[in-house]
Amino acid sequence: MKDLNLNQKLSLIQKEFKANKSKFNSFGKYNFRSAEDILEALKPYNEKYQVSFVITEVIIKGVEHILIPMIQSTATIYDNNGVNEICATAIVGVDLNQKGMQVPQQFGSASSYAKKYALGNLLLIDDTQDADATNKHDKEVKSEDDLKWLNKNTPEFNKAIEYLKNGGNIATIENKYKLAKAVKEELLKVK
Repeated sequence: MKDLNLNQKLSLIQKEFKANKSKFNSFGKYNFRSAEDILEALKPYNEKYQVSFVITEVIIKGVEHILIPMIQSTATIYDNNGVNEICATAIVGVDLNQKGMQVPQQFGSASSYAKKYALGNLLLIDDTQDADATNKHDKEVKSEDDLKWLNKNTPEFNKAIEYLKNGGNIATIENKYKLAKAVKEELLKVK
């Protein structure tokens, strides 16, 4: 492997790389991989190809018309000779209005997403490999008539509220249930 340059090593890693989807979204009913899953799966390549991976993060304060803080995450692969490096970056906004989370959790969540997408950019993890693309988010429903109504004060309604508090979106709920105007308004207050 010493005869390979860093571009060749990265190309081989991109071709061989597989990461488990160890996390489960109970509301959307799909598995997904986290930044931690990707990092854990990368460890064997460090020794095999004599490389190392590093992630750095920078907080970008709101600028001009964008008032929310953002996290810029950069995933870098270094050749162990210390001469060459290849980087990929991702930028994610921090939702400071996300209910149910304290500020450190809001930044932590954004940080995890930024790391995941920076690593995905570096390793060419495309949409066909990612759970967000392969799961159907219950979109196979034939028509709105096939959907059940989501009613207030039911276990499903409480689950939908928790889902939204943890960063979920209303569109996923609307793909799964019919929402009366009052129910939708109540759910929109959660965000």
